[in-house]
Amino acid sequence: MTSSSSPLRVVFLDRSTIPSNTRLKHLPFSHELQVFESTKPEEALDRVRDADIVITNKVKLSRDVIAQARKLKLIAIAATGSDNVDTGACNEAGISVCNVRNYAVHTVPEHTFALIFALRRSLTAYRAAVQAGRWQASGQFCFFDYPIKDLAGSTLGIIGDGALGRATADMGRALGLKVLFSAFKGRGDMGMLYTPFEKVLEESDIISLHCPLNEQTRDLIGDAEFARMKQHPLLINTARGGLVNEPALVRALKDGLISGAGFDVVTREPLPDDNPLHEILDHPAFILTPHIAWASEQAIQTLADQLMDNISAYVQGTPRNIINAPNSYRPAA
Repeated sequence: MTSSSSPLRVVFLDRSTIPSNTRLKHLPFSHELQVFESTKPEEALDRVRDADIVITNKVKLSRDVIAQARKLKLIAIAATGSDNVDTGACNEAGISVCNVRNYAVHTVPEHTFALIFALRRSLTAYRAAVQAGRWQASGQFCFFDYPIKDLAGSTLGIIGDGALGRATADMGRALGLKVLFSAFKGRGDMGMLYTPFEKVLEESDIISLHCPLNEQTRDLIGDAEFARMKQHPLLINTARGGLVNEPALVRALKDGLISGAGFDVVTREPLPDDNPLHEILDHPAFILTPHIAWASEQAIQTLADQLMDNISAYVQGTPRNIINAPNSYRPAA
């Protein structure tokens, strides 16, 4: 527990990214909590300048902002992904960064398979056809306008072998899928548990992404990778926008290189008017959901509990879930 006579200033930059009915645990130390529902880029510096602890989900904290936050000791990310925080600048400034982990091991795989089921059985296409009167017009008990395929016996290629990738693999095996875990792109020497990246592209009926976004994975899948997909697979992305080159995705779907795509993320969110995915929003084999794979009620409460516990642990001198290596240490006390 901190022994400081003055309370620590804790600033939550984007509370609206967590539902209002989600309970936030009380922080068991002397503090002042300032909550903003959202923070624009030009507002970030003023709001973190005098903070001891900053909570952010998606607000970007750049090198310039971090350099001027002289009191800042901890950035607590209300998510797993950390690409919105310049961790290199935090290392230099002695600021610790923590994240939330393994809170979505049920909700993300379930959303992944919701997309897979919907696409393999053309559920949204058939629903739209019924709404348009196609069933009545068919003159019989059913119609066969869109493909319907079983999952059992198909090959599921998973790119990313963390908790979410492995949970998705377990679900796939239970449904009778053969699972391939991809090695890193360009590497085939990762051992018997991994299949070369290129082979996963060539042999999979479904490819699901569960890897972080960084300089090594940005545009992981583009035109060249789509051209290798011999099975014309479904491509599922519940991980990060930017892993797939979006103009290439549009071309691949239109040209039949893939049989469908289910995405929960895009490169810039919310979906901007100039995003090329607008060209395929009404395609019967494309589903885009608004970054909600993580957002079951149970998962969000788990995230919120872990977020506040991370902050408490840091202040009590037992930091956890630290994702960077600060050159020095700014104790909370």
